[in-house]
Amino acid sequence: MEIRLKELNPKKFIEEKMKDISSKVGNGIAINALSGGVDSSAVTILGHKALGDRLKTYFIDNGLMREGEPERIVSMFKKLGVNVEIVDSKEIFFNALRSITDPEEKREAITKAFYKDVFSDLVKKSGAKYLFQGTILTDVDETIAGIKRQHNVFEQFGIDPEDAFGYRILEPLVQLRKPAVREVARALGLPEETYNRPPFPGPALAARIIGEVSPERVETVRKATRIVEEELKDSGAFQYLAILHEDRVTGMRDGRRDFGFQIEVRCWESKDARTGSPTRLPYDTLDKLAERITTEVPGVVSVTYNITKKPPSTIEAI
Repeated sequence: MEIRLKELNPKKFIEEKMKDISSKVGNGIAINALSGGVDSSAVTILGHKALGDRLKTYFIDNGLMREGEPERIVSMFKKLGVNVEIVDSKEIFFNALRSITDPEEKREAITKAFYKDVFSDLVKKSGAKYLFQGTILTDVDETIAGIKRQHNVFEQFGIDPEDAFGYRILEPLVQLRKPAVREVARALGLPEETYNRPPFPGPALAARIIGEVSPERVETVRKATRIVEEELKDSGAFQYLAILHEDRVTGMRDGRRDFGFQIEVRCWESKDARTGSPTRLPYDTLDKLAERITTEVPGVVSVTYNITKKPPSTIEAI
């Protein structure tokens, strides 16, 4: 049952979820993956408040994250009293994604690599019986509606994680949408840079690459992502991102034709990601984005801006 923002009492919600977590896990051990987004960050702090050191937190370095993300997240959570172990899984994920171009097949490959290949191994080593994750209500809605399969939705989709992977999944935030999660994160004592951070997809930068996902293509969209986030961080928008298109397009450099990459920029006004409208960015801002991306990201010759509402568009491309 949804807990709407106007009905939410963050302190009471946290107290109730801590009791629920303690009751379910008992004296056992649980694990969770921290990506650095507001959902996973809130779950991490909530779980550690309930279980202390009996919650083992990992950052899965899948090679698909933002620039410098593993080190930044580990450092920030160390200051919050949470030890985070980095697990190098880049080879597993890139092998799983090789030659795949279909969006749903990509999501399925990432889901399998994450839950079956990486976390099953961590569960065996740690002896944990539970996995915490930051599933929110919008993830469930989009999966059930068939809009896109969110990698972290199972029981609501008719899949028993215990049968499939050997462990149970706990989702303390599944009654909330993003604005309510931000309020809970703030009440948990997370810094503003975390609880107000733009949403980031579970499949990470793989959700922002049209076509095959390779280390080289990830690096292209990663560099573009850094620029977009730097330039739009003060825009007040709900979310902003860069997308790498599949086909090369014709450009010009030094008076000669240059077949290069196309980056699409998206920037959204939204309350809960169910609907959205493109932000009416000043042309000077768009001009600066195009100049920086084509200058600083090798091989990019074209930058476009998405002007389509959700629906029929979606906030993420894949």
